[in-house]
Amino acid sequence: MTDDPQPVDFGHYETYVFTQWDNSPGNNSTVTGPAVEFNSGFRPNLQVHVVMPFENATVPGVPNAFGYGDTEIGVKYRFVQETAGRPQIGTFPMAEVATGSVARGLGNGETWYRLPVWLQKSYDDGKWTFDAGGGAALNRAPGQRNYGFGGFLAQRSLGPGLTLGAEIDTQGSTALGSTPTTFYNVGGYLNPSSQFSILFSLGHSLAGQSHALGYFGLYYTYPRPAGP
Repeated sequence: MTDDPQPVDFGHYETYVFTQWDNSPGNNSTVTGPAVEFNSGFRPNLQVHVVMPFENATVPGVPNAFGYGDTEIGVKYRFVQETAGRPQIGTFPMAEVATGSVARGLGNGETWYRLPVWLQKSYDDGKWTFDAGGGAALNRAPGQRNYGFGGFLAQRSLGPGLTLGAEIDTQGSTALGSTPTTFYNVGGYLNPSSQFSILFSLGHSLAGQSHALGYFGLYYTYPRPAGP
């Protein structure tokens, strides 16, 4: 849930195929997937981003639904480079375009926006990486509301084949009648090669509304990253 300010390298591309789920007992439960994420290093320090998801929605009083959800588009821009004494800093504004059916529980009903700023600092020759930041979400759909969000992530590289991490993320009340919620997530990624990774995470709410969270994805980058 916590993002980072580091864009895809100029002239490189990333593709993810993933599924994620959010189970909230007594409320809406959603499984996103199959979904495809595509990122392009459009210019130096500038990344173009799109997510095209299918959704499986369970809403009380509404038949279970499966179909195309809301499309996510965004642009990540890093405006401060990392040095020995300062973090890299960037922004990653996103729009969740209302392409899913709100009547079937597959979409928000109106396009909404996330406006964050993210920081990242690495230590010990890149073995430790820390990300932090937050921002505001602007959502004027019926029953929804604007809210703030923020998070902190720590991850440790255990060699070229495995990275593990954990995060704490908090957000304000996202809908009328809801409460602010704080989450934790633990996970990581396996790297069978320099171009292919397997990503995974599990989490739960610590305070506020009850949520169980999960993510599993397959990642491929091209062309092959520079390096040994």
